[in-house]
Amino acid sequence: MTDSLRILVTGAAGLVGAEVTARLAAAGHRVTALVHRNPALVRNDGTPLETGAVTCLSGDVTKPRLGLPEAAYRELAAGGLDRIVHCAAITDFGLPDEIYQAVNVDGTAHVIELARAGGIPLVHVGTAYVCGERDGSIAETELDEGQRLANAYEDSKFRAETLVHKAQGDGLRAAIVRPSIVVGDERTGVVRDYKNIYVVLKLTTEGRVRSLPGQYEARLDLVPVDYVADVITEVTHRFEEAAGRTFHAVGAPLTLRDFSDVLAEYPPFQVPRFVPATSFDVARLPRRERSYHERVITLYESYFRRRMSFDDAHTAGFTSRRAPGNAQDFLRVLIDHCLESGYLGRPPADVTEAPDRPDAPGPGATSAGNGAGPAGSDRNGAGR
Repeated sequence: MTDSLRILVTGAAGLVGAEVTARLAAAGHRVTALVHRNPALVRNDGTPLETGAVTCLSGDVTKPRLGLPEAAYRELAAGGLDRIVHCAAITDFGLPDEIYQAVNVDGTAHVIELARAGGIPLVHVGTAYVCGERDGSIAETELDEGQRLANAYEDSKFRAETLVHKAQGDGLRAAIVRPSIVVGDERTGVVRDYKNIYVVLKLTTEGRVRSLPGQYEARLDLVPVDYVADVITEVTHRFEEAAGRTFHAVGAPLTLRDFSDVLAEYPPFQVPRFVPATSFDVARLPRRERSYHERVITLYESYFRRRMSFDDAHTAGFTSRRAPGNAQDFLRVLIDHCLESGYLGRPPADVTEAPDRPDAPGPGATSAGNGAGPAGSDRNGAGR
């Protein structure tokens, strides 16, 4: 266990950021939580975070000096911090490119500037999906392999991580953690926000979307939020050992065949049919389903054809915490909680149009992540 550290957490109001902040504060560290519009820190289980050990600082990663007054910024840079944990990101899909640029790329550049100014070690939270649409085993040591990036979110996170690698080459001490698709708690399935893959799960199990372009051998990688937060926290604690390395915080791969088989165990659910992209014709879908496909499913469909697995040798050798070993059992935990909470299992609403926003279906549904990345965002102070 390290001595008490002074730690800045960006994105502290986000799903992962709040859990990391809680763990660091519980370990006795003095945590400054950078927030934007949301000063209340709420943990994944919905409980407010005790603020006695946490100082909230209103800022904006999209702006120079993180949107802080010059005096406050100088204080942080002049020996006020022992670590920066950069969780802030926009992980929703389908947003204008300039939003991803401002938050994910420029925001990372501004955090790097602070780290450089104060010689402060940086823990950068990226996404495993910087691998883009590559198939096969993805190593933690790989970044730019000429891959095709599927969307503006992945592209922005790729560019952000590239900035971190460049800064490392210039002398910045940094470690990188790459989560896959962040979902609920490993043991209980509880999740604060029903976003991203949950939206697709709701649309398909309610029968609003019955056919999807995809391959049954494609893989989804769902990772519990508590596991991701534990990995980030341990990398922060043991930074001297982690410096210069990248860690995949990932789960057990779940094929779409596995996914379909688990859904079939629940009698109320409709089980979606995956159709090879070469045979899928959106124009032949019923009007309502076509609307959902055009507004929602198109944002995620590349994840239904990818056949990669994430090698996590660095993470497995670094931490004693283990990710779920059985992806189907973990999916059952997630689904059971969705049923118990009422998010799934309700009769479909009598609507004739798809939602105006891709994240609108269902209570609490708002976005995507890292993707697919991760989970949602509080924009400049939050994220993930």
